[in-house]
Amino acid sequence: MKVNKRGIVAAGAIAIVSTLTLAGCATGTSGDDSSGGDKGSALTVWVDAERVDALQGAADSYEEKTGVKVELVGKSVDDMKDDFIQQVPTGKGPDVVMGAHDWLGELSTNGVVAPLELGDSSADYLPVALQAATYDGTVYMLPYAVENIAVLRNADLVPAAATSFDDMLAKGAFVVEQGAEGNPYHLYPFQTAFGAPVFGTDESGSYDSTDLQLGSAGGTAFADWLAAQGAAGTLNTDIDGEIAKQQFLDGTAAFWLTGPWNVGAAVDAGINVAIDPVPSPTGETASPFAGVKGFFVSSESKNKVAANDFLVNYIGTEEVQLALFEAGNILPALTAAADSAASDPIIAGFQAVGADAVPMPAIPAMGSVWQFWGVAEAAIINGEDPATTWQKLVDDVTAAIK
Repeated sequence: MKVNKRGIVAAGAIAIVSTLTLAGCATGTSGDDSSGGDKGSALTVWVDAERVDALQGAADSYEEKTGVKVELVGKSVDDMKDDFIQQVPTGKGPDVVMGAHDWLGELSTNGVVAPLELGDSSADYLPVALQAATYDGTVYMLPYAVENIAVLRNADLVPAAATSFDDMLAKGAFVVEQGAEGNPYHLYPFQTAFGAPVFGTDESGSYDSTDLQLGSAGGTAFADWLAAQGAAGTLNTDIDGEIAKQQFLDGTAAFWLTGPWNVGAAVDAGINVAIDPVPSPTGETASPFAGVKGFFVSSESKNKVAANDFLVNYIGTEEVQLALFEAGNILPALTAAADSAASDPIIAGFQAVGADAVPMPAIPAMGSVWQFWGVAEAAIINGEDPATTWQKLVDDVTAAIK
């Protein structure tokens, strides 16, 4: 998938045009009580300060159609979650907050979010986005963006995608950031290829904290593979994010496992970038984590029906999701918007890889995994016994969850 700098922003032009037509984006909403609020009532929506402009058209359109004013409040993403959790119980928080799906465990545990009614529109979203929006079988989030890692390939150095991990190494040097404490997020696709997800899932498809899969036979096999890659120098804890980037930019590495946030630097450096699936070391699918962004309704909102209506029928439209795409250049969660954005081959590449992605677990137990996971992987890469080190990881996580 070849792309130049012009191509990476081409799909954004769709969104620019779309923001001019938001007045007609509502589906089945009128000025009657279908909004759940009286004329003159209001919704307060906390959003990333960089996305206020992308949402203003939807807010204005909703007020025009329903009489319910939508006040967009730009917030720092660093403070938004904690402020929301603290303020909702006091009645001072917003009706709606923008955030990441992996907040869900904490938001649910604190009782600050309300279920969302997607209705028939649930089928309109990318499957991984809908799965991420669901917690314990209940939908709590209106998704708007999906982000995952993939392999960036220097197509001038290596014209064709690798068919396997070994084929990739034979075609050219590979780099992925690790660092002294490891980076299990970036190595997770390889772990899943060994059949070793972090947690199993229940009948609803939600992650089950009582079903830790790290200690499976696949986990042990993955640990052995990590040790082999460390010994061969393919994985190296001396390689941090900046070193990995520089090796790809200067042509030392032909393959770079990273996310869309680094594509701009590669394109600006004049590299002919292609986006490839993560090559499997086993022949089984290598599934990266997906991070999904969206909107939550406060459990204490006095306008839950209006909030639900605004999210589903306004934020959940192709026009608005493309406007958000233009603001952040992240694949939209709505399938129609994702397909439109994928006119850009870079976006299309990440969308294709994302079809095999799995949501990062949002359950509270995941915190216990992060605490030990990377350190254990780094130790194995640096020569510690894989079986002993991996078993200690499993034991530590199990004890922490209990």
